[in-house]
Amino acid sequence: MTAPSNRKEAYRLQRDRDRADRTRAREGMLRGEERYLQPRDRGPARKFAREWVDSRRLPGQYFLPVMLGIMILSMLPFPVEVRSIVLAVYSVSVPLVLVLVIPSSLYTSNKVKKEAAAKFPDENLKGVGFYAAMRALQIRPLRYPKPTVRPGGIPIPPKN
Repeated sequence: MTAPSNRKEAYRLQRDRDRADRTRAREGMLRGEERYLQPRDRGPARKFAREWVDSRRLPGQYFLPVMLGIMILSMLPFPVEVRSIVLAVYSVSVPLVLVLVIPSSLYTSNKVKKEAAAKFPDENLKGVGFYAAMRALQIRPLRYPKPTVRPGGIPIPPKN
């Protein structure tokens, strides 16, 4: 390997190395490799929480799409006689969705904490329940790190 001839060349080479490192780290994060994960996602208890949430269909994962649909419906121009019906549906559906999601999040949090404590007695479990509840609220394709199991617990084969 030869040294760059000038400073401009050295900066260009450094940028290329940095870009390659960032690409490698990003791909590792998306695959779920432990060394590339952020500190909040590391550890066997967090991996267990991710797999527990990803192996189930929970009401929380439908919260954001449903709320988006409700918001879009509330902004569309409807005739006056239909608008009152739409607003009534809107005013009933928002609290109803929240009433369904909050208990589901509490159940997810408590269940994951309990199972993680039984499976990892010596592991630090601080925040594992909240981590699982927040992951359950995310839309499945947008979860990070990407899910490694399908609903039902079937492992997703790695892509080559």
